[in-house]
Amino acid sequence: MDQDGSQDRTLRERLIDVGADLVMSEGTGALGLREIARRAGVSHGAPRRHFPTHQSLLSAIARRGFADLGDRFAAVAAGARESSPRERVRAIGCAYVGYALEHPGMFELMFRHDLLDSTGQEPSDGPRLRESTLPLFGLLVSLVGRCGAAEPAVTAAALWANLHGVAQLWGWGSLPLALGEDAAVGVERLVDAAVDAHLGGAPA
Repeated sequence: MDQDGSQDRTLRERLIDVGADLVMSEGTGALGLREIARRAGVSHGAPRRHFPTHQSLLSAIARRGFADLGDRFAAVAAGARESSPRERVRAIGCAYVGYALEHPGMFELMFRHDLLDSTGQEPSDGPRLRESTLPLFGLLVSLVGRCGAAEPAVTAAALWANLHGVAQLWGWGSLPLALGEDAAVGVERLVDAAVDAHLGGAPA
């Protein structure tokens, strides 16, 4: 790659880095194009060289979150290689809710498709957002299928929605208020309850 190409890629990555730092520290409301450019030390028009729309830049930032979440799922899968599919589903559920509570700003962005480019019309120099997200859901569907669910995709989608709701309502303080439990214990119990609700009661 020539020097100009290398500099372009460096700028592209810097813009994504700045955006990821912003959303982690200040939430999605801080992700204005001008603010990202200012913190990256470039003119407000510079991001357009790499990201034709604001949505395409936010999508690139969201992909960082999905990559991090994917790494966590992979670590869970590797650590639970000898576990049953049901135990792996539970471990993934805990990792999912845990990520949401650790990084609420990024977690919100990752699923705000009103802010993201989910049409697939993103720049060709990086993976499309859907190519980062669908494999994670596919892993859950596969494990749920191995647990004996009659409709693995539907069951996995319902479980995902349940876990997402747990993450949001716990993060907003609604569930701790209702349950009055310790955060770590409460979240784990709720993940267990969600798994039992969608996969049937825990095996004897």
